[in-house]
Amino acid sequence: MKQEKTPVTPEESCAKWGLLALTGGVLYYGLELLYRGHSHWSMVLCGALGLCTIYGLNERLPRLSLPLRALLAALAITAMELVAGCILNLWLGLGVWDYSGLPYSLAGQICLPFTVVWFLLAFPALWLCGLIRKRIFLEDA
Repeated sequence: MKQEKTPVTPEESCAKWGLLALTGGVLYYGLELLYRGHSHWSMVLCGALGLCTIYGLNERLPRLSLPLRALLAALAITAMELVAGCILNLWLGLGVWDYSGLPYSLAGQICLPFTVVWFLLAFPALWLCGLIRKRIFLEDA
């Protein structure tokens, strides 16, 4: 017999998404520090939104193959990167990043090589989301 899910309270939902956002923000900021030696505070927000998006994809589309979920995650992150780049770099002139010298770049804000990087990083992120879901939130994956 299948057990019914108990409804999630608003407090539990806020705690869940808050923890995911904090985890994504800290991890992405840390990755930037390791890779580039510096980062920008806005990358905490981008990392937070990114991991929450990946978690949502993993939660809502569990039947899709892992590579397809990773591709969707990479495309979503690239779209977020374009929006963030247009705001931070082009509109506000902060110069957080510039992909102009890389192949297949769009206005220096997104490029194909980094979409491939996001695709590769999506695999451990999807794994982490599954681990968080099972071990911390005690939900079935």
